[in-house]
Amino acid sequence: MALERIVAFLVAENCLLREALVRVLRKREDIVVAGAIAFSLSALDKVSSANPDVVLFDSASIALAGPCCVSRMRRAGQNSKAVMVGMEEDEATFLRAVGEGVLGYVLKDASAAEIVRVIRAVAAGEAVCPPKFSLSLFQSAAQYISLSIKPPHTAKFGLSRREHQLVGLIRFGLSNKEIGSRLNLSEQTVKNHVHRILRKVGANDRVEMVELCDSHSENAGLSDPLAPWTSASRQEYLKGGSATVARLRE
Repeated sequence: MALERIVAFLVAENCLLREALVRVLRKREDIVVAGAIAFSLSALDKVSSANPDVVLFDSASIALAGPCCVSRMRRAGQNSKAVMVGMEEDEATFLRAVGEGVLGYVLKDASAAEIVRVIRAVAAGEAVCPPKFSLSLFQSAAQYISLSIKPPHTAKFGLSRREHQLVGLIRFGLSNKEIGSRLNLSEQTVKNHVHRILRKVGANDRVEMVELCDSHSENAGLSDPLAPWTSASRQEYLKGGSATVARLRE
């Protein structure tokens, strides 16, 4: 029976890391390296042409910000799974990576054997993260599920379950693009939902929308799944020049 091989592609800014990984992976009989390049404007085209099972990134600025390679791969309909290697112990970056669709997250002190193990696991349909981030991942998942299945009681506005979900995500300052990425919706669809919610609640902007929904919740307080919108966070969002306000008002 022929050995089923995993096709891997590396998009790594660190030349030494890139070359070292290529040497390590090519020694594994079940892994084929389809390409190893630094990021360029044509990088994702090369990845798409190779159609790998797993794509490895070593830069959060490339994978998650700026070019947003991971989300662009997903929007393009590619089935390749993203793994980030050589990462710092930064919880915020890890959670953002998960939100963008990364399925493997490897810290910079990981061994070559551990990177190979993660590649195999992700290719097999699993997701892998450092144990030290497991708690924050579970907490974030619990919060997200609460927002999804326990909307506040704002029957006065007649919001749908999806609209309640959007209000919760807008509360945390997510842009339309980021909301679309998390809910697998196009940015235009999110915009349409937001405009519909604004009309329903009679708000002029996103900040007022959240305030009105919060004021009509029958379950205000710590039991409210949208309780993170505290008076302190309100003040932070409402400060002039706040980056979050700018995103809420987009």
